[in-house]
Amino acid sequence: MTTPSEGSEPSEDPAPSRRPRQRKQVLLRLDPQVYEALARWAGDELRSANAQIEFLLRRALAEAGRLPGDTGPLPRRGRPPRGGGPGAAPPP
Repeated sequence: MTTPSEGSEPSEDPAPSRRPRQRKQVLLRLDPQVYEALARWAGDELRSANAQIEFLLRRALAEAGRLPGDTGPLPRRGRPPRGGGPGAAPPP
């Protein structure tokens, strides 16, 4: 019997260099007036309330020096750019 390090199969890297695309889901309870104020602010900046919460949390973490260096960028809003993937419409 061989151990995984002795086998001929390549070993998987325990720390992949790319994060999974799935986003963490959390339940958040807010005072209704706080949510309404947040939703108005988000609308003013053309964001969803969820995107506004993430934006504010990231900014607070960065200001406190607690945002991990390998944190990916905020997901892009709106439609993907033209020619951005399979099945996309060809440029005019």
